[in-house]
Amino acid sequence: MFEIVLILIAPLVGGLMHGSQRVIRARMQNRQGPPLLQPFYDMYKLMDKRAFIVHPYHTILGILHFLTLWLVVALIILGTNLLYVIFLHLLATVFIVLAGFSVKSVFSHLGANRELLSLLAYEPIFIFLATGFYLFFGTYDISVIRENSTAIMTLPLLFIAFLLTIPLKLKLSPFDACEAHQEIVGGVEVEYSGVYFEFLYMAKWLEYIFVFSLLTLFAGDSILFAIALVAVVFLVANIVDNSTARVNIQETVKFLLIWGFGLSILNIIGLSFV
Repeated sequence: MFEIVLILIAPLVGGLMHGSQRVIRARMQNRQGPPLLQPFYDMYKLMDKRAFIVHPYHTILGILHFLTLWLVVALIILGTNLLYVIFLHLLATVFIVLAGFSVKSVFSHLGANRELLSLLAYEPIFIFLATGFYLFFGTYDISVIRENSTAIMTLPLLFIAFLLTIPLKLKLSPFDACEAHQEIVGGVEVEYSGVYFEFLYMAKWLEYIFVFSLLTLFAGDSILFAIALVAVVFLVANIVDNSTARVNIQETVKFLLIWGFGLSILNIIGLSFV
């Protein structure tokens, strides 16, 4: 029953994390900024906006993107197979990429291209992450991983590699090229409006839950360590976001494939000698 409640409120928790990020960003920039609940106010305003449908498949793919991400979060909370979770998350990303390519907008195509390149950059690291947990714990079951000891000391390079993917997944600098609004007017969701844009807005909130839920796996059965890890990484990610300039998508992919992929390989090789 507790897990069901967590699954139902997961988008709300993600919205609070997004609101917290905006508050922290405003304080770091020495301005008032929006209130903590601003994301929910934005959702309320979107309900009054007229919803334009480019074509039904575009709308359906956007909704499927949100629902699949919610299912991903649900599977993590229920403690299912980590490899299934990662592949299902890949499917959610494919839905939004297909949605971007399904319309004629140049901006939507550009956003979809960048989402696809981002996927190619971080997905191998996620696969190596699951492989590392399997080699260390002997299982892909998230529930078993949570019940064991802290893995961060055994998987330090994979931990660093995973940290490198967080700005890319959460669209933070320096890896926020997918939603570089100065160039592509918000990214792949540019043709969505009204209530249909709300699904993509909430999907962003679920990405917070997905990323930080994976992060807590490094803490094992230590709840306090998991909370501290999430708090520190969340704060550091926002500090980096406010103190770095955006790099283009080619540099992002190159950086992650060299450093993230390289660190993951080294850690996997190191585990074979343990």
